[in-house]
Amino acid sequence: MKIAILDDYQDAVRSLECFRMLDGHEVKVFNSSTRGLGQLAIRLAPFDALVLIRERTTFPRALLAKLPNLKLLSQTGKVAGHIDVAAATEHGVAIAEGVGSPVAPAELTWALIMAASRKIVPYANNLKDGLWQTASINPELNGLGRVLKGRTLGIWGYGKIGHLIAGYAQAFGMQVMVWGSEKSRAAAVAEGLTAAPTREAFFEQADVVSVHLRLNDATRGIVKADDLARMKRDALFVNTSRAELVEEGALEAALRKGRPGYAALDVFTSEPLAADADILKIPTVLATPHLGYVERDSYELYFRAAFENVVNFANGTPTNILNTEAL
Repeated sequence: MKIAILDDYQDAVRSLECFRMLDGHEVKVFNSSTRGLGQLAIRLAPFDALVLIRERTTFPRALLAKLPNLKLLSQTGKVAGHIDVAAATEHGVAIAEGVGSPVAPAELTWALIMAASRKIVPYANNLKDGLWQTASINPELNGLGRVLKGRTLGIWGYGKIGHLIAGYAQAFGMQVMVWGSEKSRAAAVAEGLTAAPTREAFFEQADVVSVHLRLNDATRGIVKADDLARMKRDALFVNTSRAELVEEGALEAALRKGRPGYAALDVFTSEPLAADADILKIPTVLATPHLGYVERDSYELYFRAAFENVVNFANGTPTNILNTEAL
């Protein structure tokens, strides 16, 4: 089969042990993204199978219609709204789903919480410029960091990732408060945590808020400007899930008003994020380039499953097909 692996920004896939699973096939790895429909169609037209790195490229109906050779989309992890499944099925394109793990995104979330709370990044950057114990040359931003012990972590969405982060927080002596569905709140209470009595109390009482929700029609823009305005002036808002969970423009406006005081973000509405993006101009934001699952163990897990689905499909024994009608 002619196989393309898309959006491998770091040219990391070829270094994975599991890459050898594709020996015997014609494989092309693309290290840059293309956003234009016409450009994408030209780039991808020759291939029988495409391996997708999460949601880095979207596949709407218009693009799928321009790929007559395409037979398989092999997804790393689960499909999350970036593929028009109905259109793929109509065009005879099978979609194979993979597996994932909550460990890497949970660990990154905790790393961001710690780094933002102690102002590690600005301290480290200023030290290279000869500034000792200086978080900022702006006196208003040159305050002390703070420990997590004794403070309240608010988790919105108590799934696999939220569960891990709650454990980290308890190990650091934090109080954990959960908001979300009735099922999430009940699960938290059953495990000895606190369920926020109301949405308003959740945002008002938390020293750190971290959102861990799937993006769908019900959750898009679910975090509103009014929610953020309730947060403390020294509170931290963390988002390693999906940028679209927050109402468009609400976080930038809230940070400029000082409620919450800080944000730590790994996800953005447009990725790769432009260097002149508005959010990067706000000095109280710690931003990372969508690293939640971007580490070696996760890549080996994600790509091994995706490659196995490709090989099985090529051998006539397709596995983990989301839209079996396309076969």
